Amino acid sequence: MPGTVLWQAFFALTILFTAGIGHAIPLEVYGKLPSIEEVALSPDGSRIATVRTIENKRVIAVSSLEDRKLLGLMQVGEEKLRRIEWADNDHLMIRTSKTTVPSGMVGMESEWQQLLVYDVIKHDSLLVPDTTKTRALHAALDTPYNFMNVVTGPVMVRRVDGHTVLFVHGAYVERRVLPALFRVDLDTGGQKLIQTGSAATGQWLVDSTGQIVAEQDYDDESGLWSLRTQHDGKLEIAATRKEPIDYPRLLGFGPRPDTLLLQVIENGEGVWQVFDLKERTFGSPMEEARALGAPIVDPTTNRTIGGVYVEDDARYVFFDPVLQNRWMSILHAFGDSHVRFVAASEDFKKIVVRVDGPQYGYRYELVDLDAHKADPVGDIYEGLTEPLEVRRVTYAAADGLEIPAYLTLPRGRALEKLPLVVLPHGGPAVRDTADFDWWSQALADQGYAVLRPNYRGSTISARFLAAGFGEYGRKMQTDLSDGVRFLVKQGVVDPARVCIVGASYGGYAALAGVTLDPGVYRCAVSVAGISDLRRKLQWVNEKHWDSNNMEQRFWDRFLGVTGPDDPVLEQISPIRHIDGVKVPVLLIHGRDDTVVPFEQSDDMYEALRKAKKDVEFVELKNEDHWLSRSETRLQMLRATVAFLRAHNPPD
Repeated sequence: MPGTVLWQAFFALTILFTAGIGHAIPLEVYGKLPSIEEVALSPDGSRIATVRTIENKRVIAVSSLEDRKLLGLMQVGEEKLRRIEWADNDHLMIRTSKTTVPSGMVGMESEWQQLLVYDVIKHDSLLVPDTTKTRALHAALDTPYNFMNVVTGPVMVRRVDGHTVLFVHGAYVERRVLPALFRVDLDTGGQKLIQTGSAATGQWLVDSTGQIVAEQDYDDESGLWSLRTQHDGKLEIAATRKEPIDYPRLLGFGPRPDTLLLQVIENGEGVWQVFDLKERTFGSPMEEARALGAPIVDPTTNRTIGGVYVEDDARYVFFDPVLQNRWMSILHAFGDSHVRFVAASEDFKKIVVRVDGPQYGYRYELVDLDAHKADPVGDIYEGLTEPLEVRRVTYAAADGLEIPAYLTLPRGRALEKLPLVVLPHGGPAVRDTADFDWWSQALADQGYAVLRPNYRGSTISARFLAAGFGEYGRKMQTDLSDGVRFLVKQGVVDPARVCIVGASYGGYAALAGVTLDPGVYRCAVSVAGISDLRRKLQWVNEKHWDSNNMEQRFWDRFLGVTGPDDPVLEQISPIRHIDGVKVPVLLIHGRDDTVVPFEQSDDMYEALRKAKKDVEFVELKNEDHWLSRSETRLQMLRATVAFLRAHNPPD
């Protein structure tokens, strides 16, 4: 098979990993949050903002690039920081989140985001939206609604009448949480409600004059998608489509004036289509954008000027040849390193990139195209200057499907008879790349080879994603063990020293690996993994008040079932196959998880314990699904490594 031939030739060239044998980097370096979490560049390119982290304490530092003078410091504290971004040259937008139940409501906890705008000149901050500032408006409108100080979608920055104005997707409560759109003038501090939506409202789009020009709706129960655009002074339906899951997504404004850009599924693949606002019609799919996913937006015009697609790493395509040439010159300057676009000045002459490779380590760099130089902003993980090598491998699954994967190699070890950790990604509808991954790097630094397969159902392409439908716990699972068998056949891995570790779907895969596909792994670590699929689907329906919903349809499609009462769920739920467990299992779960309920691990632990299986359970207090806190992320990593060393020693 092609993958096998290439692999044999590849390893015929090098038997020993070229780096010298050295000591492992302390787990604290990998396990704690990055020393530099975020970097943002002001529109005029004169100021840079960085998020520095010590334990859970975050400090945002704003500096002048001309004289390196510190302009301001803001302590975020233990808030879970999600993103920083400049609104204009003086205002920095800071997104945080917390796990909570909205005030005045009962029910399940959710992860709610808030937005704070920091004025670097006045050194004060503004909560956006701040419902106390719109209370008079509520009274004037005689509305019964309770508005929330949360952000539920994209924030649009516009220059209106010389003012910087934010249009913020927020929420109000009327028996349930519903969408609202707020207008916030950063120059005057004025805030007001400009639009309320229904349960179907997904997104609004505002033009450069501050007018709502489009609204995207999706009725979760009926599956009816609609696009509303301005017509005769009001929003009217311009297009509709009925889709159970894969409805069109409004990406923003198109590359030409008076157009919108949407992503649609055509013949099983995602393509971009332009919608003409004047004619209120769709154009032909953009041929140059068939492989693109996320758009690149001009911050001045708000129009799409390019896009990103992902292969081994992110690839950036600019429609303007001048911008494309600038980007290619940056890639050329950093050689074989992986380079990610982070931020740019409005004129795209100063660009912040994230670089990952043996020459530059793993850090942020500021590129000045006029000065023809790049200056380091700082190492992302303090104490880590040379990431371990990651190699792309491809192997054939049992049915012949080619599975792309990434193998992270331990330093200074011969590439033969290595202990292996299989580390499947979560999702499942995402993908792994060759970019730096802290978890696989940490495990490889302990002496393990780490395999990250993009099993079927990963977002390699729309067709590859669809290959996973109905294969949850079936071929999606054997895609992983087929990778083990492939590496064993090549002589790289010792078949007696293989464990499986994963989080979220990867946590499910770890449990399924020792219950549904036994005999491959000598131990398993499940972080926030699903053990009982029936209970998971019941929980999904409870979130949606037991109504027909897209989330349920998403899971039904992957699981190959017809809802929580389908008997097939028993066949692929690890908790129903406890007798198959013959190896040690470690369960780890955050108490504040709002994606996979804590009970999924708690119940699995009780079932394994009662069956007298070798099981451990680590509870992460005040931790969410994404391991957002330093001490609990490090706790997870330490527990995982200690467990692996006890049951699958790397030495």
